[in-house]
Amino acid sequence: MSKNLPARPNLDHLRRQAKALLAALAAGDETAVATLREHLPVAQRMTAAEVRASTFRLADAQSAIARQTGFAGWPHLARHVEWLRALEGTWSIERLEIEGAALPPGAFAASRILIDGDRFRTESPEADYEGIFNIDVETQPHAIDIEFVAGPEAGNWNHGIFLLEGDQLDLCLDLNGKPRPRTFHTTPGSGHACERLRRVSTNRPESVTGGTAPQPGPSPLAAPPAGFEFIVSPLLARLQGTWSAVEVIRDGDALPAMMLRTGARAATKNEIKISFGGRIMIHALVRLDETQDPVAVDYFNLDGLAKGFVQLGILRWEGAVACFCMASPGQVRPAEFTSPAGSGRTLSRWKPQR
Repeated sequence: MSKNLPARPNLDHLRRQAKALLAALAAGDETAVATLREHLPVAQRMTAAEVRASTFRLADAQSAIARQTGFAGWPHLARHVEWLRALEGTWSIERLEIEGAALPPGAFAASRILIDGDRFRTESPEADYEGIFNIDVETQPHAIDIEFVAGPEAGNWNHGIFLLEGDQLDLCLDLNGKPRPRTFHTTPGSGHACERLRRVSTNRPESVTGGTAPQPGPSPLAAPPAGFEFIVSPLLARLQGTWSAVEVIRDGDALPAMMLRTGARAATKNEIKISFGGRIMIHALVRLDETQDPVAVDYFNLDGLAKGFVQLGILRWEGAVACFCMASPGQVRPAEFTSPAGSGRTLSRWKPQR
């Protein structure tokens, strides 16, 4: 569904763009001639001189603009933009179901989603998410692709379907890079989430930019550095299996209890996946150094915005609970198990599932 549209596409702007193309063509502008020859089927077999001599209409210029931006024709482009307008506003989350399990309403009562054109921001007590999305309303059900630009999901994509009926918006999204859902329901192990949104305002929300992707610093590594090979050890064996979140504090902010209950840490050999609300937040290889006190633990990120970067951390045991304190990519290893505001560190405690 790749489209070459400006941010927050506007039909009036696109109409003016088509009129400007037609005027430039009448003036013999070479770029305008090339645009018609490349994107208007009837002009593709013409020479540049023949295009300049032809009497093209506004509808032809609009068709060329539509094809230049990735659509089959102007009606498809117009329908696309009209649907983006129809999705604008502020939305509350009425219902959320992940892999067959419905979350209690209190888990998202304080959350909202703001949409402006093809930009969005999700505001919730645990974190804010920003990004851009694209839709395909020529398919049934309509398709939507969401790219997270800023926030915990930065660098990840969700592919899904949507149904808009007035002020009710139903979405079913894939969370793990699997094929797009086909129906508006989830099952255990599907990796899908369905949510129902209710529009609370049709006003264009303010300051929805889609986010700016942070730059972690040096270029990512193409392959894990030394030490991330799987090596059997008693400590690594102790960390195997699935764990439940006891506490998570990131940069001074504690994760709310409602979201904490959805946390899971799954470890197989030296590979881990950490998820909340069904969304994978960390997918990494683990490297341990038990010669240090506390134990040094490093993540080589396999996915997301931090893909290819190493995070440095420390590990200690509190009875059966594993306590981690991890720095952000590119930051020095923590010296203590704390996560004050502004530190960029994540302090987490996990207990094994029985």
